[in-house]
Amino acid sequence: MSAAPSQADPASKAAVLAEALPYLRRYSGQTVLVKYGGHAMGNGDNGDPFARDIVLLKQVGINPIVVHGGGPQIGQMLQRLGIKSSFIDGLRVTDGETMEVVEMVLAGTINKQLVAAINAAGGCAIGLSGKDGGLIRARKLTRNGSDLGFVGEPERIEDRVLATFRQSDIIPVIAPIGVGADGATYNINADTVAGAVAAAVKARRFLLLTDVAGVLDGEKRLIPELTAAEARRLIAQGTISGGMIPKVETCLAAVDGGVEAAVIVDGRVPHAILLELFTEGAGTLIRGG
Repeated sequence: MSAAPSQADPASKAAVLAEALPYLRRYSGQTVLVKYGGHAMGNGDNGDPFARDIVLLKQVGINPIVVHGGGPQIGQMLQRLGIKSSFIDGLRVTDGETMEVVEMVLAGTINKQLVAAINAAGGCAIGLSGKDGGLIRARKLTRNGSDLGFVGEPERIEDRVLATFRQSDIIPVIAPIGVGADGATYNINADTVAGAVAAAVKARRFLLLTDVAGVLDGEKRLIPELTAAEARRLIAQGTISGGMIPKVETCLAAVDGGVEAAVIVDGRVPHAILLELFTEGAGTLIRGG
């Protein structure tokens, strides 16, 4: 979106409004799922531009849902407590002791920081984990026969829990903690949770905020838009590789599940959400086809 005009420049204000109006109409009354990655996060203070942007979405008639991560923060806390941590295929092996720390950091510290920041910015946010109302039913996840402990994947998202918020001023902020059929608590990859929630609520847009500009081509240039078929071809060719593969696969799963389009956006860019929704785009958009 264009730079904000000064208070004494009504003509510029009108121009900005005219530019944004078609986009506002496009998303009015629609749900936008925003995944806020641990690497993209600020300090969660009252001046957090992310919080202000989320509040603005609600104020203009869009229904934002936030799913957050917190991998770096979990790692820092485990280190402080002297608890060793290992990974298999990018997933943190989570024993009972580690799970307690994961839940404390995600559903406690980070979730409440984000809720407080959104509320301080003029919104009305409520923090949730997958345990609340049975929001995220999880099943145990394994990798190549390896036991990851209390690591899960979404089995079912209870949309009824979120449906009530769509008719209110409340902004749900979700920590990626799930509960199994046996009552066990599971640590779930936040990208995976965000994609599953986006599909369950049939979000108009799924914005995956991370610490990269988006998907790059073989010359390291940003690719503004991909069809699902093109994205799968780039994965097969090796152009999309490493840590970008699971992010793109999460977007593809969301689109396959009914989301109109998913976008990988650099969350470090100020007002990345607004730039993506109310201008020609700021990351890599992936849609069906």
